[in-house]
Amino acid sequence: MDTKPYLPRLIDRKISKYLNAFGAICIEGPKWCGKTRTSLHHSKSSFYVGSAAGNFSNRQLALADPSLILDGDSPRLIDEWQEVPSIWDAVRYEVDKRGEKGQFILTGSSTPNDKGFFHSGAGRIAILRMRPMSLFEMGLSSGLVSLRELFTGESKTVLTGDVDLRNIIQYIIRGGWPGNIDIEFEYAQLLPIEYINAVLTRDISRMDDKARDLKKIQLLLRSLARNESTTVTIRALKNDIKEVDNEDIDVDTVAKYLNVFERLFLLDNQPPFSTNIRSSVRVKQAVKRHFCDPSLACALLGANQETLLADLETLGFLFEALCERDLKIYAEANDAKLYHYQDYQDNEIDAVVEFSDGSWGAFEIKLGAHQLDSAAKKLLQIKSSIEEEPKGRAPKVMGVICGLANAAYIRPDGVHVIPITALRD
Repeated sequence: MDTKPYLPRLIDRKISKYLNAFGAICIEGPKWCGKTRTSLHHSKSSFYVGSAAGNFSNRQLALADPSLILDGDSPRLIDEWQEVPSIWDAVRYEVDKRGEKGQFILTGSSTPNDKGFFHSGAGRIAILRMRPMSLFEMGLSSGLVSLRELFTGESKTVLTGDVDLRNIIQYIIRGGWPGNIDIEFEYAQLLPIEYINAVLTRDISRMDDKARDLKKIQLLLRSLARNESTTVTIRALKNDIKEVDNEDIDVDTVAKYLNVFERLFLLDNQPPFSTNIRSSVRVKQAVKRHFCDPSLACALLGANQETLLADLETLGFLFEALCERDLKIYAEANDAKLYHYQDYQDNEIDAVVEFSDGSWGAFEIKLGAHQLDSAAKKLLQIKSSIEEEPKGRAPKVMGVICGLANAAYIRPDGVHVIPITALRD
């Protein structure tokens, strides 16, 4: 196993908390995001279902009798449990039998079919979603601005330093993969490309015994990359493939393939903010589409530093994806959730963070500092229209998350300016 010192993750606090509350936890997320390394940090013994040792004897043992793999010091890590789905029921049964907390940590990089396990595990097994690393976790954000402190009113004006646009582009292309942190950028670009190749050549075929058209899967992935950070519909994806690639694919097939991508945690869509903040306005219910990491969209588009410098529109969508990946990690570290807002009066908010007490913040995401005024104006207009409602619930915080700003501060109109390279949980 990896002998490097453990690099702390924001999910660590939640893992410790949930191990004290549940008999077992299941950490799900995309491959290569660090699930095993983090789980090892919290466990006292381990079992690797997919180990190649002894002609894959671990997997054979788990298939023969899942209960045999559960003995060991607790918490006991069972890595890639989904390769033998009956492990889930075995863990659930053992948790009930022992009646103790913090017994097992399961990790999974795909969601199996229901076939193979019979009980949801509710009350016994808590599910946590792990993501690639945020800029703060990778040491690429100074952490001078806390998301929580924005809501508690403790944030302060602070100089955060100049940011080079080329660095922002490198952060997007490199991605949040732990294995890419110390690699020269020239080589770091290869990991997301290989990730997509692995999905196409290995992961999808191992999901189940269903036949799928890999060419159409690849076309759909490219279409999703072209529509990163948008609310594109399934039908619009179909039409995009027809227009760009001159290939027909029916909407049912698109929907089925999207489900496969979600089961592989390849996608991490941003749900709509449906809380009733404006009683007289209908809110659109489309998700904002994201890959689990913007580097995958870059790999599918064949984007590099030079092409993105020449295509600022595409760069803007990818930068938004980077910020929303990090916002989701920072929000969940505070038991908050990330949404987007879009209504039928053409009002949109790039990112909405809602805390458990119902307070929420509205955030626009802009790459350049020259866009601050227009973004702040938009937020203030939406806030004003909400306050005009009899039961309107205005945002507690308004902010513009920026790529090239060199300071964090509150504008005279009350809108925060937040450099993404200074943000943390």
